[in-house]
Amino acid sequence: MGTIDSLAGHLRARARWRLDRVQSGDGEFNARCAVALLDAACFAETLPGDDPLVAALVAAGCFGPEGRDDFTPDRAAATIIDFWHRGEPRELLTAIPAASAGAPEPDQSVPD
Repeated sequence: MGTIDSLAGHLRARARWRLDRVQSGDGEFNARCAVALLDAACFAETLPGDDPLVAALVAAGCFGPEGRDDFTPDRAAATIIDFWHRGEPRELLTAIPAASAGAPEPDQSVPD
């Protein structure tokens, strides 16, 4: 499995996880997260392996030890992914390496 397939597969798995948590009283938050993650997975699949977004993820260490293709975000990046619910897919893929590098997380708070 290549980096792109691994990234897209991870995003889809997290979207399924969110879909399993949809409840009538959640203000559609889980559904919005799932749709945003599916959108990001589809976008990721369109990227060439040498895209700067992919290179940034590799440089941030998001693909496991020794450059393996397994997408394994650290805790900060995993949190960004799990709570992503708005914004363009490119923004998510930019936020992941930034989170791994200790940059402030983008505002993804739940609107009132």
